[in-house]
Parts: sequence; structure tokens; C-alpha cells
Amino acid sequence: MAEIARLTGGPVTTLECSLTGEQGYAPGQVHGLSAAGRPLLVRYDLARLADTLDRDAIAARPGGFWKWRELLPLQDSANLIRLGEMDTPLIETPELAAPGGLVAVKDEGRLPTGSFKARGLGVAVSMARELGLERLAMPTNGNAGAALAAYASRGGLESYIFCPEDTPEANVREIALQGGHVWRVNGLINDCGKIVGDGKAAAGWFDLSTLKEPYRIEGKKTMGLELAAQRGWRLPDAIFYPTGGGTGLIGMWKAFDEMERLGWIGAHRPRMFAVQAQGCAPIVRAYEAGDRHAPLWQDAHTFAAGIRVPVAVGDFLILDAVRESGGAALAVSDAAIESARARAGVKAGLLLCPEGAATLAAYDMAVDRGLLAPDADTVLFNCGSGLKYPMPDRAGTLDRFQPIDAARLVKTTQKGDD
Repeated sequence: MAEIARLTGGPVTTLECSLTGEQGYAPGQVHGLSAAGRPLLVRYDLARLADTLDRDAIAARPGGFWKWRELLPLQDSANLIRLGEMDTPLIETPELAAPGGLVAVKDEGRLPTGSFKARGLGVAVSMARELGLERLAMPTNGNAGAALAAYASRGGLESYIFCPEDTPEANVREIALQGGHVWRVNGLINDCGKIVGDGKAAAGWFDLSTLKEPYRIEGKKTMGLELAAQRGWRLPDAIFYPTGGGTGLIGMWKAFDEMERLGWIGAHRPRMFAVQAQGCAPIVRAYEAGDRHAPLWQDAHTFAAGIRVPVAVGDFLILDAVRESGGAALAVSDAAIESARARAGVKAGLLLCPEGAATLAAYDMAVDRGLLAPDADTVLFNCGSGLKYPMPDRAGTLDRFQPIDAARLVKTTQKGDD
């Protein structure tokens, strides 16, 4: 790990408004949204980096997402916060693929705090420390709050976290156990976000909400860098991504562009499929209507808590990537999500989180509707550990004091598997 500590960050030239293209937001300063109220994007001197970086040498380093330091904004290695990051596995799952197709699952549940939120929050909290911030706050549906609490505590910062009252209990308790100050709120994540925004002046915290600062995108883009390296710098035909705030989808799309500019990959892009639940599908509604922005979704509901995001500040960035790639935005039912979760466990031995299972359900839908060729080379993102969520109890019960017919147990099990 000493090699990582010696590296310096990438040559950031400016920060740019993602909506208007306005530049002039200086590196090394604290920034939230742009003057237009939209996310800021970090821009690098890619021409300079193209002359100096060896993609294969970087990919061979240890250290998970921190290996990509030259394409991340952190400048001083003393501010880098680590929790044992690793490359997450890309698991081939022919059992889940359509006939003739290729499906692999990128299992982000192996990261610190058990979700892909470690990527964005690891970078964002490290940047907060570099910029001199000491108190951070955010709304969460669970996993982001856990990542914030862990990285903030590790880095000596305070974290204040607000979550809907029905957030999975494992998430709420891990946030607290990892040093976060956490509150359950009788509302949805956007209601929690209002509390964070309204409290900034009085509490003195920095708002680390999704896309309301520039650096979570940079952490999440490492999914695209890592995926390309794992596949020998050849991108898949399609990516299915569980989409709430959409930081990861936006980040990967940015990573693909940066890699092409560096000469690491060609012009081929995966078709990006943004996956939402039928009970909360603002991006899907906007995509189907041909709109570039997605208004607030009323009465949002789904048991896949991570994609229960009624409104996203980066809505247009998600929709732009989906449309430019020739992909689609798809909404799946909770019943389909649960069915996909069970199938992934029984057929492929993978315990997906509900949001990850939603991508499998959407893949099935896309193939059935003719939106995706059955033989497509496809990657599904499982964004977190399935262990954090309630699971159906399918165990039987035996009385050890009564005769047990083992042959009957085997026959029952085999019949159930059919």
C-alpha cells in the first residue's frame, strides 16, 4: 500500500457546470452546486496525462479504487482515507443469461461498508479533509450514510446523517456504530435532504448530498475504469445500473469519455440501462416522455430502498447518457425484483441486494421486449451486500425427538428446486 501513498492526484484544470458548461470554478476550493444549481464536473489535463500514464501499470496496482489516483482530484496523499479497498469481482453468470448471451455481475457488495457507496464517499470525504471541512451531513436511504460514517470517522471528521424511518435497520445501526450521528425521519430521502439543506447555516455542516458536491462522481467513475481494466479494455454491449440519484451511471459515462481521450479505449460505448422500481420511476417517466428533466415522483414506494429517490439533481445527466448510448430507462415491479433475487441465489449462488436484483429483472424485461439482443454481452451492477436486507424465511423445522425420514427430506428439497 506504500505505493499508493506516494502518488499525487490528477492535474485538475477546472470545475465545470454540467448544465451550462460554465468554467472558472477553481480547484482547491470548497464548491457545492454551480451557479445554475446543477452538479459540477471535475476536468483534468487529459492531454498531459495521455503522455505519462500507462493504463496497464495502473491497473496492476493494489488498493482498489485508489489505484486510479492520477484520475482523481485528491492532491495530498496525507488526506487519503483508506478502509481496505479492493477491486470488486466481475462474476460470469451464464445461469442468468438469455440463450446465447453473456451476463456478468459486478459485485460491489465486497467494498468497505458493503456497497458501492464506498467509492463515492471515500473520495468525497478525503477531499473534504483536504479542503479543511470538519463536519459533513447528508440524507441517505442507508448505504451512503454507512459509507459516510465510516470514512468520516476514519478521517477524524464528524458526520450527521438523516434517513427515512423505514430505512433497513442494518443500515441505521451500522451508521451509528461507525460513529455517525443518525436520525430516522418520517418522510422520504428528499425530505431528509431538505433538513440537511435548511440546517447548513445553523449547524455549520457541509452538504454532501448526492451530486451537490463534485467529488462523489469522481469516486463512482472508478467503476467504469475498473470494469474496463477487468475486461481487457473492451467494454460490454450493455450495462444495467440501479438508478436513484444516478451518480454511478453518470460517473461511468464520464470515465468512458476520459479513457477514450487518454487513448485507453476506442469509441465503443455500452448501452446504458437505468433501472428503477415501478413505485418510484421519475427517470423512466421522463425518458418515455422525451423530457430532459424528471419532476418529483409523488408517493414513492418500493422495498428496494436505494432506488427510492423521488427527484434527482442530476436527472438530465442520467437521461443524456441513456439516450446517447442507445440504452433505455426501465421500471420493474417489486414482485419482479424479489423473483430475480431468488433466482440469482438459487441458480447462480449470488445473494443480490434488492437494487441489484432489479437490474436482473430489467435485463429479463429488455430481452423479452426486444430492447436487447439475447446474445448481448451484458454487465449487471449489484450495488450492495444482500446481507443488509430482510430475506424470506424458507427454512423448514425438524423435531429431533421424532423419527426423521432423511430420504423424504431429499425428495422434498429436489422437488422444491424444480
